Amino acid sequence: MKRVFLVALLALLALTTVEAKKVKKAAMTDREYWTEQAWKMAQPVLENMAKGELQKNMKTEFSPSFDNRNRKVVYMETFGRLMAGIAPWLALPDSVFGGSPTDIRELEMRKQLREWALASYKNSVDPQSPDYLVWGASGQNLVDAAYIAESFIRAYDALWVPLDDVTKQRYITEFKKLRSIEPPYTNWFLFSSTIESFIAKACGLREYDDFRVMMTIRKVEEWYVGDGWYADGPVFAFDYYSSYVFHAMYLETLQNMLDAKARTRLEYQKYYDRALKRAQKFCIILERFISPEGTFPVIGRSTPYRMAALQPLALMAWYQKLPKDLSNGQVRAALTQVMHRMYDQQSQYNDAGFLTIGFCGHQPETADWYTNNGSLYMTSLSLMPLGLPADHPFWTDKAEPWTQVKAWGGQPFPKDHRWADDIVTKDKY
Repeated sequence: MKRVFLVALLALLALTTVEAKKVKKAAMTDREYWTEQAWKMAQPVLENMAKGELQKNMKTEFSPSFDNRNRKVVYMETFGRLMAGIAPWLALPDSVFGGSPTDIRELEMRKQLREWALASYKNSVDPQSPDYLVWGASGQNLVDAAYIAESFIRAYDALWVPLDDVTKQRYITEFKKLRSIEPPYTNWFLFSSTIESFIAKACGLREYDDFRVMMTIRKVEEWYVGDGWYADGPVFAFDYYSSYVFHAMYLETLQNMLDAKARTRLEYQKYYDRALKRAQKFCIILERFISPEGTFPVIGRSTPYRMAALQPLALMAWYQKLPKDLSNGQVRAALTQVMHRMYDQQSQYNDAGFLTIGFCGHQPETADWYTNNGSLYMTSLSLMPLGLPADHPFWTDKAEPWTQVKAWGGQPFPKDHRWADDIVTKDKY
């Protein structure tokens, strides 16, 4: 009888603990929940890499059909993609945080991650570090060097400027060496242009390869197919590469050229303004993809990149350039619901704390031939609105139903129509 009572008591305690966790999660603000996801994703990577122990301790996973490239690319993919997503958060000035327990906790998390990140940047280009990355060992390095450059673009003053001169020069040297890699006739052009335009911004116009930037811009314009969609090369594929690469890296390439005050045949401001409008239209489409339950269509290749499919929504929110059709409250509510649906119901991490291959849980069969679990840190790109302070309307506005909630709930919702380009560009000479 005592044994039965004890078992029942233990079961009751376990149930109480589970319910308490649910209450705690429900009591979290959206921002607290987002910061918890960012910390869980970043801490194992950056804490290890800051000590030069990522390659020693990371529990890796590769696609069953992984090709014969150097498998150490996994570490560069992990670091570059993670940093591209959390850079805006780390770039927030410490002064924007107040004295509440929530603010103090977030400030401490950010300070720690930023400290680890700066040490990790240094280790990644230091040939004497165990975590020196495999620069130039594979064509894949061009991809993930671009995400590292993108992290510098997104947090220039917080993550690039504080680096010592030796580390900065090492990065520029490694970036330039990647010119020997010939990009495929696809979105890869944007990896070259992101790196080269960052060099122009950081080092001046004499240091960058103008042709790699100009050719990319011309090709991206040729590959635009309308309503915010880009073809991934000459032939359109219905996938999320407009999200993963095109919109963000195209805007960043153009902004870098403006920042560098480049004077070429191209009207960079007009190109930027037009690209921004296309990104806004694409955001309208992506928001409509999010179901009332917080799911979105699983289409095309690279589906294990998870919430990177929604990067343009996160980017426009962070830029404070959401289209007038989308409010801060509905975008935050929609993205938060997707996070809950993806991260709460299935385990996304292995027993060492690193992401596993899958879309919603561990699903190795979703991998493409180039996928490893470092690739999956692209999902951090959805976290960019953390770069807005906690008192910004994105975080303080009341949560609102997004389009599919309205449509399937019998509420009025806006119609959607084709957007045509209304900005014309021509070569200046």
